[in-house]
Amino acid sequence: MENTLMEALGMKVVSAEKENVVMTMPVDHRTRQPAQYLHGGASAALAETAASIGASANIDSTHETIFGIEINANHIKSTASGTVTAKATPLHIGRRTMVWQINITDEKEQLICISRCTLGIVAKQD
Repeated sequence: MENTLMEALGMKVVSAEKENVVMTMPVDHRTRQPAQYLHGGASAALAETAASIGASANIDSTHETIFGIEINANHIKSTASGTVTAKATPLHIGRRTMVWQINITDEKEQLICISRCTLGIVAKQD
């Protein structure tokens, strides 16, 4: 995933299947806000990336692609260091949209952020 937001923020795919995606991201200089805690935008980026990877596993990528439509994120707890883990699971897999839930936890399995992401399935243009 060179030259992507994933690379810039240090995101790594641990596992990616049709109904479960697990990713990690460091809490470091790339992902902290000025007060030195994990930036909410970095959490949202991790959540949408995990959902998009899962959604992509559920389509025919030769004819379709995935685009984010909506994302929300509730930031439950802060963290200033370590690694966070996103676990994404589908709530709805339709013909034109998907809805994924993403829980982000710290190394102690404490909930940091809960997110829901709606993705559109769009036909590729020739």
